[in-house]
Amino acid sequence: MRDDLGHLVRVPDRVRRVVSIVPSLTEAVAVTAPGLLVGATDWCTHPPDLDVVRVRGTKNPDLARIVALRPDLVLANFEENREPDLEALRAAGLAVWVTAPHTLPQAISSLERMLTACGCAARPAWLEAAERAWRPQHVGERRRAFVPIWRRPWMALGRDTFAGDVLARLGVDHVYADAAERYPKVTLADARARRPDLVVLPDEPYVFTPETDLRWFAGWGVPVAFVSGRHLTWYGPSLAEARKVLTRQLAAAFPAPA
Repeated sequence: MRDDLGHLVRVPDRVRRVVSIVPSLTEAVAVTAPGLLVGATDWCTHPPDLDVVRVRGTKNPDLARIVALRPDLVLANFEENREPDLEALRAAGLAVWVTAPHTLPQAISSLERMLTACGCAARPAWLEAAERAWRPQHVGERRRAFVPIWRRPWMALGRDTFAGDVLARLGVDHVYADAAERYPKVTLADARARRPDLVVLPDEPYVFTPETDLRWFAGWGVPVAFVSGRHLTWYGPSLAEARKVLTRQLAAAFPAPA
């Protein structure tokens, strides 16, 4: 089988042991095929009761521990994980499946193919629910937003990102969609000069909170929406509820007039 990058992956006829080094993929497999996962990163927080061997982080996985787990398949992502780590796992004889969706429809297709590679024959109910939830097109006003994803230095959503596509389907276009990079380094002065209608602050990968981060935008004169990073950036079971969650959180930044 070929993964999202077109790499030929020699998937065993029967997959019994999977290691995931991407939190959203961990949740997808754990919910769909309980017992299949034998290893996941320290950042794999869903499902909350997941009990598997931990293999450090997405950017610094414990390669020796992963190899020792003897997985039939390792699940990775083209931007979450470093290519040298994936090459090392391949060199150790492991089958590595890499996902690379840039849009929500691509994520649905990618998840379906990945789960098939894991030996999940039936399409899971949560994937059906996710596709159904996102099928209607946005109707109504569109807004332009500044969407930082990191601080020190400030970095923002740029071109061709999954999160950017999710927001666009909710009527929110981000001001760095024309950037040369997918996650450009920016300054607050430049972001403000782009005249956003809204600032959207997710709680991952950087944990933006009202208590610590409203101050940066106090003089901008635009609403600030704090949203769930998991529902904005993860593609997995959370997609089934992401539209309702994000719509509610965005709306909270625009209280109805008294």
